[in-house]
Amino acid sequence: MKTLLLPRLLLGLFAALPALAESTSAPAPAPAAPAPDSFPVAIQIDAAKPIGEMKPIWRFFGADEPNYATMKDGRKLIGELGAMRPEQVYFRAHNLLSTGDGTPALKWGSTNAYTEDAQGKPIYNWTIVDNIFDTYRARGVRPYAQVGFMPEALSVKPQPYQHEWRPGMKYDVIGTGWAYPPKDYAKWAELVYQWVKHCVERYGKAEVEQWYWEIWNEPNGASYWHATPEEFYKLHDYAIDAVRRALPTARVGGPDVAGSGGKFMENFLIHCVSGTNYATGAKGTPTDFLSFHAKGSPRFVDGHVRLGISSQLGGIDKGFSMIAAVPELKSKPIVIGESDPDGCAACQGPALGYRNTTMYSSYTAASFARKYTLADKHGVNLEGALTWAFEFEDQPYFAGQRVLASNGIDLPVLNVFRMFSRMGGQRVETKSAGETPLNVIIKDGVRGEPDVSALTSLDGKKLSVLLWHYHDDDLPGPDAAVQFAFAHLPPASGAAKLTHYRIDQTHSNAFAAWQRLGSPHEPTDAQYAQLLKAGQLDAVTETPASVQIADHAATLAVRLPRQAVSLLVLEWE
Repeated sequence: MKTLLLPRLLLGLFAALPALAESTSAPAPAPAAPAPDSFPVAIQIDAAKPIGEMKPIWRFFGADEPNYATMKDGRKLIGELGAMRPEQVYFRAHNLLSTGDGTPALKWGSTNAYTEDAQGKPIYNWTIVDNIFDTYRARGVRPYAQVGFMPEALSVKPQPYQHEWRPGMKYDVIGTGWAYPPKDYAKWAELVYQWVKHCVERYGKAEVEQWYWEIWNEPNGASYWHATPEEFYKLHDYAIDAVRRALPTARVGGPDVAGSGGKFMENFLIHCVSGTNYATGAKGTPTDFLSFHAKGSPRFVDGHVRLGISSQLGGIDKGFSMIAAVPELKSKPIVIGESDPDGCAACQGPALGYRNTTMYSSYTAASFARKYTLADKHGVNLEGALTWAFEFEDQPYFAGQRVLASNGIDLPVLNVFRMFSRMGGQRVETKSAGETPLNVIIKDGVRGEPDVSALTSLDGKKLSVLLWHYHDDDLPGPDAAVQFAFAHLPPASGAAKLTHYRIDQTHSNAFAAWQRLGSPHEPTDAQYAQLLKAGQLDAVTETPASVQIADHAATLAVRLPRQAVSLLVLEWE
């Protein structure tokens, strides 16, 4: 409401000006022109110009808290993720080796996989971690198995062990006894070996070969690693060697650094290529994939949220550049192991108020599309970009954490991934007059005109167009009146069936539906059922059901509100 106050005052002033002019004999000013309710955007799509594979980079997710996956809403959400692309969706979680009884808490989890008896003999217990992985596998999801953190009995500084972090506290308090190196590297390696060996016995060699085995999290950050970089290389080498001893064909990598990793990452890459392996004494460390993180930087300014897409895309640009600079590693698959608009999923606050809304979904569409462009720019092999968002069990409805669902009800952002799951084949050339150039976004963000553009894929007899209308500032603005011109479509003529999916205030948006119900703290059964339905991907029925093709060309007009996302699917015989 504050954003409308100044314009209303100005309108009142203009209304009083004619009377003032009469008394002074001054000419009356012309009335102010009304703000437009839309602006034109022309988008050209050439189906005959492929620019690269439409890889499903979106199919990776993760969370700090591994134990939520086995709870009622966690199981439901894991199932929804797996259903988008069965057996190809991956989940990464912290704390898979942390000591504890499996009771979840914010930024915490545990499995009690490793303890020791009175004589210091290892005791392995896979019950809790098996339950987590069984939950994934039963729902078509595979582990991105993070090897960490340090069990209490192995830590060089075990106490205090479980942290007491709560929203609002300083982030560095989370780095307790689990964030230290092992007091015995042989026992550390044996723990990893026994875990992987157990997984092969339980799930089968062919299955575990499909997993990612990654060591630790953000070892360049003060919260997650309380030792030197060299000690991390040692931890990493011993763990990778142990994984490969248990399963020589295992897919191994890392190091999931915070940001692009800077000097830490540069030295890690050198160590992997030409350093002396701490575990084997050989040259280098086996590396099947590389991973780093990229986060945006939201702020709360002048009464509204301002997202920082430039920070996230700039970090990806740097990360790709560093990997591309090492010839031995340039072709290795890359997984951006955490890729989000901000850095802390469990945190809450005014700057994070975008999360329940379509601002999160439009940001996700615009940023994912640029990840393909950045990979093309650097000539690297981008395999995945992992969204670090899941769910927090039994929190208030739409509590404000970065999640995909709240109390089992899907947020608008989850529907962006459902849109991506309907795309495949090859990306084709798409030019938008309303696009903010990538170099401008990396330098300044989207702070002037909005970013209205599209990502298009051609897969057999189906053309899919992901269209977004994004701006960094959470402020109202006019719709985009988009005029599509399709060229060189495979069919020469005829009618293509059109399905138009939409995320906006009235489609695919359970949060807006909840607000329309009065934001109930305890929805009734009927309201809950209504919210479940509102959380699913919804089609716009007023869009024409078909598009006419003549001489391999077609046109289509679409009106897209600010911070909305559409998926237009054209299919033909």
